[in-house]
Order: sequence, then structure tokens, then C-alpha cells
Amino acid sequence: MQLGFFDYAIIILYFVFVVGIGLLLKRKIKTSADFLSSGRNIPLWITSLAFISANLGAQEVIGMVASGAKYGIMTGHFYWLGAIPAMVFLGVFMMPFYYGSRARSVPEYLVLRFDEKTRAFNALSFALMTIFSSGISLYALAMLFQAMLGWEFSFSILIAAGIVMAYTFTGGLTSAVYNETLQFFLIVLGIAPVVFIGLDQIGGLSGLVANLPDSMTHTWTHMGSESDNAMGVNWWQMALGLGFVLSFGYWCTDFLVVQRAMIARNMNEAQRTPIIAALPKMLMPLVVILPGLIAVALVNANYDFALTLKPDGSTNYDRILPDMIARFYPNGLLGLGLTALLASFMSGMAGNVTAFNSVFTFDIYQAYIKKGASDKHYLTVGKITTIVGIILSVGTAYLAQQFNNIMDFLQLVFGFVNAPLFATFFLGMFWKRTTANGAFWGLIAGTTAAAVTHGITLAENKGAWLGNVHEFKSSMGQAFMIAIAAFTVCFVFTALISLFTKPRKEEELIGLVYSLTPKQQFTGVTWLKNPLILGAIILFLTLMVNILLF
Repeated sequence: MQLGFFDYAIIILYFVFVVGIGLLLKRKIKTSADFLSSGRNIPLWITSLAFISANLGAQEVIGMVASGAKYGIMTGHFYWLGAIPAMVFLGVFMMPFYYGSRARSVPEYLVLRFDEKTRAFNALSFALMTIFSSGISLYALAMLFQAMLGWEFSFSILIAAGIVMAYTFTGGLTSAVYNETLQFFLIVLGIAPVVFIGLDQIGGLSGLVANLPDSMTHTWTHMGSESDNAMGVNWWQMALGLGFVLSFGYWCTDFLVVQRAMIARNMNEAQRTPIIAALPKMLMPLVVILPGLIAVALVNANYDFALTLKPDGSTNYDRILPDMIARFYPNGLLGLGLTALLASFMSGMAGNVTAFNSVFTFDIYQAYIKKGASDKHYLTVGKITTIVGIILSVGTAYLAQQFNNIMDFLQLVFGFVNAPLFATFFLGMFWKRTTANGAFWGLIAGTTAAAVTHGITLAENKGAWLGNVHEFKSSMGQAFMIAIAAFTVCFVFTALISLFTKPRKEEELIGLVYSLTPKQQFTGVTWLKNPLILGAIILFLTLMVNILLF
């Protein structure tokens, strides 16, 4: 790829801007709360865009394009089934507990509802997951630099990690959130031309559909059995594995996204943050899934475009978006497209790093290593943790090379961590009889079930390290089943153990359990400020999309 003067100018201007935001905010960072939780003083429009942008990292932008090419429009289930219902549920039902309890993190809510050992287990597993997720983002950008600029993989990783460190270390969470807002617009503006140019080359939507197999153009029609679609799942695995366990497990318990709502200025804005974010989330498949479909259609139409192969001969789906940008963008627009991919990487990695440093500082270091230290000390620990998190991310970036689709890898990680955690939260928030011992041993059992399921199943030559009992058609199908197993085992163990162990007194659970918490009243509130009405509108629109693309 040959970059011109304007391409370099756009990229350099972006780097200057994001680092500049961190430097400008540095003087406002005086306490650990300022650095790690923004002092709960971020306006609604910023928290809403940051909420969706924190998830709009390189693993989603590049990974969803890859999944679009690999699985077709069924990838849209990650939005219309696997995101929006859970985002509405988070805003309506769960944010009152998170925000009302004044917890600084998800693990801190767990210690308020259960006990220290449950908090410790979640804090450690979440910290590990964020490092994996951050490493995936780092891998994605290094791969991008390698493909588009010819840089060595290791050199690209070091450069990319240094850029993120520059503004997260100086401005903390506030810097990351404001940069995520900018990055959202850059991602959309930088990638949307791929869709317009690609559709023009293939002959519009009719040409796209004509050059794709029927199984890639419907969301539900070909889900009667695993063999009917490229994703290798049937309707109940999709509905239960993705639509319930993985989606609710991620959007309702993952501190990376929940944190963006927890820093809102008041309860009402905290509730509306994920619900408002659901509207642009509904439209994102137009930007991040269509390019993958277009790429396959171009190849099928014998257009002058080819899919990159890995050394073993398998398709490197993660290269599709960079290859399309390199193929179709002229100078100037090329710089904007490259900047959009840079923004997606930085958004995802910075989000994970800021979540990691908050959880480590509040829920591991302050809780178990050094209690009662000065606030200045915890601020220093938070900054050091930021550096450590980025260094660890560099190591996990190399693991992502083993997957031909980073979304497959990510769903596997979520199955181990978020799936059993959602069972714990679901019971803890809506069943007052749930006990601390039930929650802790349920999490242990659920995580173990995920490991065993992975160990006895095989998908695309991955897993079956305990023996091959069942082989899945795709890694995605395996990930869904791992999530189902982890949730089910955790739910059952938590419920059974809770029935035989002593629960906490009801007065201690006010504000932490749904039945013991005063219900919010929205009388006299306009519909734009009513989470219930907004959520109902979003769910209706989502239902219409599913019916339209059935």
C-alpha cells in the first residue's frame, strides 16, 4: 500500500488529538476516583457513545467483518439477538442496583451482595479476560500494520501499545471515554465507504444477494439444524447460547461496558445510557457485517478481489476489511480508513485497560494487598497497573494468531467468564435466598463445566484435550455450547447450595435484591427520560428487523 501526504497527515493529526486529550485532562486527575472512575460526572450523550464505542473495538470491527464473510447475515444475531435485548435489560433492571449501591465496579457489587471470596474470584477472572480481550485488539492492529504498511508484527505491537499507553496513563478513564466518543464517529465515517464502493462494484443489494448462497442472506431460515448453515448452530443453540447466556452475561455483568453507565451523572442517565446506545448498535451491522458479505460476493462474481490465505491454506477472514480498504480506497480516503481501524483498536484496547486497572486497584490491591493506604498511593497503583496491563496484553496478542476469526476466540473467552457469572448475578439480584457460598461454589462449578466442555469437544482442530466426545461444525457452535453448559451448571449448583446454606438477613439486602428494593416511579417524566418507554420502543424496532431479515 502506498500512502500519500494527506493519508499520513490524517493519521498524524489523529495521534496528536488523542494524546492531546490525555494531556489536557491530566491536570484534572487529582484522585484515584478521577483516574479510575471519572468521578461520576460524565454527561449522557458521552456515556451512551462511549458505551457502544467501548465494545466497538478492533475485535468487533475486524472480527464482525470476518464473521460476515464466514457465516453470512446470521452474524447480525450478535446485534439483534445477542446485544440489544440485554442492553435494555441492563438499563431497566440492573443499573439501579449497580448505580444505587454506589459500587465502583462489578466485583465490588458482588462483595456487597455476597462476600469477599466471590468478589475475589470474579475480579481475578475478569482481569484475566480483559487482558485477553485487550491482546486481541492489539493483535488486530498489528496485523493491520503488517498487511497495509508492511511492518513487522512484533514492531507493530510495540508501536500500537505505546500509543494507547500515552493517553490512558495521562488522562485515565475520562481520557479513554472522550476518545471513545471521537473514535465512534471515525470508525463509522472511515468504514462506511467500503460498503458504498463495494455495493457499487457488485451491482447494489440485488447483485449482492444474487452472488451469495441463500444460507448467507437469512438470519433464521436456515437454522433448522447445525448442517444447514455455515455457523454450525441450530435455532435453540443460537437463542439460548447467544441470545440469553452470552449476551446477557456480557452486557449485564462485563465491567468494561457497565463502567460506562456507572460514571453517568445520576441514576436516570445511568439507566438510559445502554438503552440509548442500543439504537446505533442496531444499525452497526450495516457498517461492520456488510463488508464481509460484499467480499464473498465479489469473489463469487469473479471480481478482481481475492481472500487472503494463511500459510496452512485456510482463509484468513480477519484480513478481509484491511484488504478491502487497500483495494478500493484512493489516497486521502485511504488515510481516513486506516485511521478508522486505528480508532477501533484504540477504543477496544483502552476500554479493556481502564477496566483492568480499576478492578485490579479497587478489588484486588486495595481489598487484599494493602488496605487503608492514602488516595495518592492508590492513584499511583492505578497508573502502574495501566502499564502492566498493556505489557500483559502484548503477550496475549500472540495467542490470537491461532484463530482464523478473532470473534471465535472472543466468544470462547466469554463462555468461560461471563456465562457462569450471569447465572450468579441473575439469582443474586432476583432471588433473595441466594447465599454467598452458593454464589462462590456455583461460579467454580460453572467455570469448571466450561473447561470440561471445551476439553471433550472439538471444533476446527481446537479443544478435545480430554478426549473427543463430540465435534462441532464451527468454533462458534462450540463456544455457544460451552456458554450454555457453564451457565446451567452454575445456576443449578448455586441454587442447590443456597438451599442448604444460611442466607443473609433481608434488611442487609435492601438495594441489592429486586424484591427488597423500592421500585422507581416514572410518573411525570417525559417519554424521552423514561427507561421503560425507551426500552419498549427499541425492542419493538429490533423485533421488526428480525422479521424483515428472517
